[in-house]
Amino acid sequence: MTDALCLSLLVGLFAAALAMPFAVGFGYLFARKRFPMRTVLETLLMLPLVVPPVVTGYGLLLLFGKRGFLGPILRVGGLEIAFTGLAAVLAAAVMGFPLAFRACRLAFEGVDPRLEQAARTLGARPWIAFRTVSLPLARGGIIAAAVLAFARSLGEFGATMVFAGNIEGETRTLPLLVYSRMQGLGGMEDAVAPALASVGLALVLLLVGDRLLGRKPE
Repeated sequence: MTDALCLSLLVGLFAAALAMPFAVGFGYLFARKRFPMRTVLETLLMLPLVVPPVVTGYGLLLLFGKRGFLGPILRVGGLEIAFTGLAAVLAAAVMGFPLAFRACRLAFEGVDPRLEQAARTLGARPWIAFRTVSLPLARGGIIAAAVLAFARSLGEFGATMVFAGNIEGETRTLPLLVYSRMQGLGGMEDAVAPALASVGLALVLLLVGDRLLGRKPE
């Protein structure tokens, strides 16, 4: 179980790190700009949140698999993604992105745009105004978004199962370990320990997320 726990934590960290730059960028864009096809783009970004994870994993397989759309290009570069640890990270990042994007958007919406405009009138370029004004003021919400992405990554099962497989020591995270033990000879009893570990991690992350969002446990 220790290997699966460590792998879950590593996958979660890398997945959150991969998702957060896109979540921050799109969160800021949707909080500040109005543009054509905005609703369509937002729907696409939030799609992994409502589509069954197995379907998301299938889509990733169609895109990055050996026979997928990008498969020939990846083979030329000597890169194989499907059924590797990288696939587990990518699947978890895609599944965690919608939650992180929404949290980042709310964080930037809570920052008064006039503060950034004031920085621009004083000579700051847009990027500098964003980095020195909006980003620090939205920091709490952004950190909470990273925690949500990390938590979602730890619980990811369906997309990982389809796109990364259930390979012991490489892609078998805690949720996959629970599934594997339930299917084994020990049955339900063997799955108790990893299931409790998953629940414990989830509770800790929820408490951390509440604290970062400024809510105190009742």
